[in-house]
Parts: sequence; structure tokens; C-alpha cells
Amino acid sequence: MGSDVKLFSAFTLRGVTLKNRVVISPMGTYSAENGRLQPFHHTHYANFAMGGAGLVMIEQTSITRRGRVTNGDPGLWEDGQIGDMRALVSHIKSYGAKAGIQLNHGGRKSSMQRAFRGNGPLTDRDLAMGEEEWVPLAPSALPLGEGWRMPEAITAGQLDGLRDAFAAAARRAVLAGFDLVEIHMAHGYLLQNFLSPLANQRDDAYGGSLENRMRFPLEVVRAVREVVPSSMPLLARISATDWIEGGWTMDDSLVLARALAEAGIDLVDCSSGGNLRVGATNSSLGRGPGYQVPFAERIRAETGIPTAAVGMIRTPDFAERILREGRADLICIARQALFDPFWAHHAAEALGVNDGFSDWPPQYGWWLEKWGRALSANGERPTGPEVFAPSPTQAPRESSAA
Repeated sequence: MGSDVKLFSAFTLRGVTLKNRVVISPMGTYSAENGRLQPFHHTHYANFAMGGAGLVMIEQTSITRRGRVTNGDPGLWEDGQIGDMRALVSHIKSYGAKAGIQLNHGGRKSSMQRAFRGNGPLTDRDLAMGEEEWVPLAPSALPLGEGWRMPEAITAGQLDGLRDAFAAAARRAVLAGFDLVEIHMAHGYLLQNFLSPLANQRDDAYGGSLENRMRFPLEVVRAVREVVPSSMPLLARISATDWIEGGWTMDDSLVLARALAEAGIDLVDCSSGGNLRVGATNSSLGRGPGYQVPFAERIRAETGIPTAAVGMIRTPDFAERILREGRADLICIARQALFDPFWAHHAAEALGVNDGFSDWPPQYGWWLEKWGRALSANGERPTGPEVFAPSPTQAPRESSAA
């Protein structure tokens, strides 16, 4: 394909231009301590930037201490956390990527296990290991499921504080040097708790009708938009559907997307699920390559707002096809990037964009050019991971998730 490859074309939102359309999706690592970043985070995120992605998103970052999903969530609830984030942003940008951050409050999923320790309610074993336990906040006093902590229903007075906390965290993100901010409205966390009738059974102005359930998330968006520069893009990640009868639907998401655009959101990041199951998304759901792409496609087509597609987009050819068919504007790579942090560079190679290793970090490229010449002399060529090779299990298929 060469120079006309859509995946490696620039993309601009407000005053920020990404060098390509590969986004490393925010993925929880649950490795912070008291909300503070650790050396692990620098290695983890720098790898993706070195690997050629246009945008590296920092995992869900809590706006309040009580709003942490786990004891391992990073935070921006106090000014003392800005410095760590600023150092990480500088590290990411030094490799040519833009840096974004996802701001979140865990809602009724707060005070749960770190995912790699069980991904469920905290146990006596967790507490014996020094984990802290607390009472979650949610729109209604409805637990996530059997065995989960009963949340405290948020009062009208607490809403003001939570809205201000989102805005204050966004202001700190600006001071830390992030290029953009994403507001988490998906996966069963606080703002999605307000949106979904499965979690929101309030009888005031913030519950009942779709308009009322959207009220607080939209107030948060407007509050954040007011404190970030007009040149800074503002994104929202949504669960396009709960996948559960009686819950949030794709039609609801179309209404929400239009309202988000009016409130100042520049792009909708389209995920799904997570409201009643263990984990961020519905782990029991049958999945296949691109199973969530129809959400991004429909929102983009019917509202005109740019979208990002996420969910088992593993191969460069599939990512390129999604963009060429106008189904999304950005491609979010998640677990595939954990398997191959240099996915973007390998994708550029597979799509015929790169001539050798000129776009790799020079400390790598110099050696890899020599390696490539040696392989060529033996009739071979350097290739990316074998996962890029077509196979029946990887062949992209269309999803019925519409």
C-alpha cells in the first residue's frame, strides 16, 4: 500500500495532531501505590511510545481516593501526584507519541481486587496483604452482584463534589502536560452507573428518564471542558450497550453521543458491557475480531462525531480496512500491544509504509538495519510477529453487535 495507508496518516482533533491512527487503549495495570506511579509504569508506557503508536493512553486514573477501582489505581486527586505524571508524559513524548489520560471514578466497582489477584470483591487474604477496603459510591444503593460491597447512594450534595473532582483532575492533567483527556463513561464505573437503568434507580433529577440519567455525565463533561484549554481534545469512552435486556442500548448511545458532542466531546471511544459482570467488560460474552466495530461505525455515521474502534483488532490489514471503509477514525490496540508493544512499527512494515527501520528508535534502528541486511544476504527478510500471518482463527469477521 505504501504512502496511501490510512492507518499511518495523520489525524487532528482541535489543536492536537497524531502522527498516525494507532492508539494504545487505556488498560489497567493495578500497580500504583497510594495513587502514585511506580517505575513499572514508565517502562510499560514508554514501550508503546517506542513501538510507534501515535497516541498512548494512560490507564483509568482516579479523580478521588474513594473513587479508586482497586488499591492499585493511579490518581490525580491531589497536586502531589502531578509531578509523577509529568515525568511519565515527558518520557512518552520523547519517543514521538502523544500522551492522553483516562479520568475515572469506579462507582459501585470501587474497592475491588486488583485484576491479577482475582478481579472480584476483596477477600480476607487481600486485607491480610495490606489492601484497604472502603464503601463505594454509586447513584443507587445497588451492589454489582452477589457478594459485592453494597455502595452508598450519592446525595445531591455529593454530586457537586464529584463534578468538581473530575474538573480538578482534568486541570492537573493539563499541568502534567497531557495532550488530551478521556472521560470514562463505560464498563460499569460511576458515570456509566448513572447512564444505565440497571444501576440507576434514583427518583430525582438524575434518575428515571434517559434525559435525567444522562444529566450528571453531561455536567461532568461541561465542567471538564471549562477547565481544559480550547485547543485540547476531550474524549469519552462509552459502553455502547450493556448487552443485558432492560439495560443501556445502542439507540441510547446515539442520543448520548449527540449530547456529548454538544457538551464539548470531540471523539467517542466505543466499547461495551461491564455493568453487571466481573471485570471491566463482559467476560462471558462471545467475542471475535472487530466485535465492537459496528458501534463505532453507527455512531460515526448517524451523529457525525469521530469515533475510535476497539476490541480484538489484531492485524494491520483489518485495522486498515476499518479505516478505509469509514467505520472509525482511530484504531485502539489493547492486549495485542501487551503481546507486541512494537505493534505499530510491525504494522507499518506489513502495510509497506516503512523503508527499513528509519522510524524505529535510532538505538534500535541502527542494529536492526544491519540485521536486515544480513538476513537479505541469506535470502530472508525481517518480519513482525507471526500473529500477523493470516489464519482461520484470526480472519476478520463481521459482528452482529449492532
